[in-house]
Amino acid sequence: MADVSTGASEQREPARPLPAADAPFDAIGLSRMLLRSIRSGALATLDQDGTPFASLVTIATDQDGTPLMLLSRLSAHTRNLLADPRCSLLFSQGGKGDPLAHPRLTVVGEAVQTNEARARERFLARHPKAKLYADFPDFGFFTLAPRAGHLNGGFAKAATLTREELLLDLTGADAFAAGERGAVEHMNADHADALALYAAAAGAEAGLPWRLTGLDPEGLDLMAGERTARVVYPGRVTDMGALRKSLVAMAAQVRGAGGTAET
Repeated sequence: MADVSTGASEQREPARPLPAADAPFDAIGLSRMLLRSIRSGALATLDQDGTPFASLVTIATDQDGTPLMLLSRLSAHTRNLLADPRCSLLFSQGGKGDPLAHPRLTVVGEAVQTNEARARERFLARHPKAKLYADFPDFGFFTLAPRAGHLNGGFAKAATLTREELLLDLTGADAFAAGERGAVEHMNADHADALALYAAAAGAEAGLPWRLTGLDPEGLDLMAGERTARVVYPGRVTDMGALRKSLVAMAAQVRGAGGTAET
């Protein structure tokens, strides 16, 4: 019988994920969608003896996509972070069938406590029930400053991402950031019908009471109960005037009205 063993020279190298820029799919877009739409994930910290410790936490994002968490100092993961801020956070979409067939993103970086009002505002907009305990003395808001990301978009779809690819560049968008809360309140109060159109156009379930929880130069974050939707604009916007024009055009396109949609 012939020798069918594989020689060392014929052995394949282990498969490695491609840099996001070289991936044959939109790795950056998918990663940013997961960052913006997943509301809970597995936080991995380092115990005092260096043992990895994983726990479940709730998640929101800052305007640039930086992950935000509300943590209690009574929790083991918070004590770990205060001693060693290195950590990783898993964003997993989940769904029916094989869990490994659905996209997930691991973000690696350092978590630090923050007192910025915007972090609190954006987190509580995404997790309104957290208002019941957010002001307890043992709770605090944390940001995870990413160093890198690892995306698995499903079978045979993997990529690595840099900090710059994960996060949105907010250069030139100061006025936009300042007007975010007013725009969110206006849309929720006066344009719930348009929000429902945006959600449906993004593939989210129709007929739900979609509300706007946050917006940024790249898109809208919507929520209905426990469901979320990420709506991306046709192009980047950096001021409220450009935002209004973009939203009007998006609503008109969905309605098929040729450009007349009040926003």
